[in-house]
Amino acid sequence: MSENSASAPLRILVIRLSAMGDVAMTVPVVGALRRVAPDARIVMLTPSFLQPFFREIEGLEFFAPDFKKRHKGLPGIWRLSRDLGSFDMVADLHDVIRSKMLRRMLERRGSRVAYIDKGREEKRALVSLEEKVKRPLKSTIERYREVFLSLGFDLPPIEMPVRIRYPMTPEVEALAGARTRHWIGISPFAQHRGKIYPLDRMEQVIAQLSRLPETKLFLFGGGPEERAYAERMESTYPQVVSVIGRMRLAQEMELISQLDVMVSMDSSGMHMASLVGVPVVSIWGATHPYAGFYGWGQDPKDAVQLDMWCRPCSIYGNKPCAFDEYPCMMNLRPQMVVEKVCRRLGIACPEA
Repeated sequence: MSENSASAPLRILVIRLSAMGDVAMTVPVVGALRRVAPDARIVMLTPSFLQPFFREIEGLEFFAPDFKKRHKGLPGIWRLSRDLGSFDMVADLHDVIRSKMLRRMLERRGSRVAYIDKGREEKRALVSLEEKVKRPLKSTIERYREVFLSLGFDLPPIEMPVRIRYPMTPEVEALAGARTRHWIGISPFAQHRGKIYPLDRMEQVIAQLSRLPETKLFLFGGGPEERAYAERMESTYPQVVSVIGRMRLAQEMELISQLDVMVSMDSSGMHMASLVGVPVVSIWGATHPYAGFYGWGQDPKDAVQLDMWCRPCSIYGNKPCAFDEYPCMMNLRPQMVVEKVCRRLGIACPEA
């Protein structure tokens, strides 16, 4: 990347290295940045496989770091700063050790830097079991927006998502099969146990939804164990199709954009559906929509959760449960999920 000149466009580096859902939530904010700075050169520092999230933003450039080899460790971060070149502004939407080191190196070379305020103290109070302060916190999307406000951009409040339906490639059409009246996505997995609805109960949800007339269910996820579960559901229930290991991310986005509703944990499935304006029935256990990670534009009435004094006990779902068995998840009846889906579809629910 070449050095700037007086006539060159403004150069902006946006950093968000992981995770999938968090990167997805940067999309509406980066889109707003593009609208207020149409001539700027905007470079997104993020893994290459996540680039399909940004397909609606014109003229966006990408740089994928290689933290396993070339950009590993402190020497690698220095090398990354050199590989990137110079920027007028750096927006760190991640604020982790790697991004902190990188932005400081770029700041020493003249970049103006701003970084996200994650509201750590507020979040600690939200998940405290002894002195819990249970109130809605600022959304992550608004926290991203504030980074660009501090850089001097006049970003208006982020608009609600619009319904997008991408054309499906022949490969996606072949896997999805013939269109039925209702297409329902199910994303039953998450990184941590505190965010996963017990899979035997999720199977009850799948069983009930598969009895809906003219309905097809698509299961999303990744990894061998998740794939084995999804393929077992596919072989057990004729209306179920597993897409795990059979599609790239861009193709998954094509299929998700065609859904009528998505059922998801507090995970990337919720945020991927939100990007294309698909309503999401989300299931919450150890975490809570109050933490600021609720799907962009989603209706709070579509969240399935129990009102318990201990909830939330974790921001990311990675803390062990004080009662060992996550009653916040175990006590959620499958029918609660099914009823929310049917309400979204405007149809009568099957009997449990």
